[in-house]
Amino acid sequence: MPRKPRTVVAALVVALCLGLAGCADEVSADGAGTGGKAGGDKIKIMVGGLDKVIYLPAVLTQRLGYFAEQGLNVQLLSEPAGVQATTSLVAGEVQGVVGFYDHTLDLQAKGKQVESVVQLARTPGEVEIVSKKAASAVSSPADFKGKKLGVTGLGSSTDFLTKYLAVRNGVKAGDVTPVAVGAGQTFVAALKQGSIDGGMTTDPTVAQVLAQDLGTVLVDMRTPEGSRAALGGLYPASSLYMNTSWVNGHKETVQKLADAFVKTLAWMSAHSPEEIAGKMPADYAKGGKELYVQAIKSSLPMFTRDGVMPADGPKTVHEVLKAFHPTLRNARIDLEKTYTTAFVRKAE
Repeated sequence: MPRKPRTVVAALVVALCLGLAGCADEVSADGAGTGGKAGGDKIKIMVGGLDKVIYLPAVLTQRLGYFAEQGLNVQLLSEPAGVQATTSLVAGEVQGVVGFYDHTLDLQAKGKQVESVVQLARTPGEVEIVSKKAASAVSSPADFKGKKLGVTGLGSSTDFLTKYLAVRNGVKAGDVTPVAVGAGQTFVAALKQGSIDGGMTTDPTVAQVLAQDLGTVLVDMRTPEGSRAALGGLYPASSLYMNTSWVNGHKETVQKLADAFVKTLAWMSAHSPEEIAGKMPADYAKGGKELYVQAIKSSLPMFTRDGVMPADGPKTVHEVLKAFHPTLRNARIDLEKTYTTAFVRKAE
């Protein structure tokens, strides 16, 4: 893949950060505003949406000071769709991505070796919403044929999961029209304007849609039970993934990252949604503090407590992707190379 000019990438990052409330504070390389400190190993991590609850551990680790505690100087950047974040990783512009694990399989099929080093979630945390206007015509994924369905980006994990829900319920992937609408206010606006019949999104967008009575929940994959019902098993999603070659060459730094993230996951499991919300940037609660707390509460079941990959998770992800993805259907994927538990099992 051609390497993007650094000036273009830098301009893109700046534009994205200006468009996302709270991003400028979190990307500060010296930890300004987050209790961090200058110096230490400098790491750039692209997050598939800093204010999404599914990726909450990234910002929370920064806010709790756990990166700095490990002597790490972590810069969190934001990209609203995971597929673009993956492109930045492969291009070498960032050292890691907090995004969906399924991209590691997709990349291996394309000849790129990337692995999850900390598994943050055991379920997608995604919700398929149907608009109020389309609710009478869409009562299950079996009704997806001919419908315009919102996804964060084409080729993103929301695109993958939408196609799988269609195929699993008897609808050909090609009979669904995915529409890239991002998340947050752009997703909400697409529902309001009727440019999509429904779509896949996460909290806090889900909470905002329901509070404004713009749509209803069709498929809820925020809990293990919901993931098993919709996908046939646990579907490990949010993770810290990195190029395997970089991991092998920087094991000490990767261990520090694992230590920081695992400490955050343990902290989350011991604190209430209100306490978690209190540590996050105030402007992430765009629908109000009470709604943000509810969004966190609804999504907490998705997170692991120790960063370890669920035993049967990779197999479920592989089966899901093979159902509709022609490249993966015909590729030989070595699942053992798509993740490692070595660092999280040593985490202190």
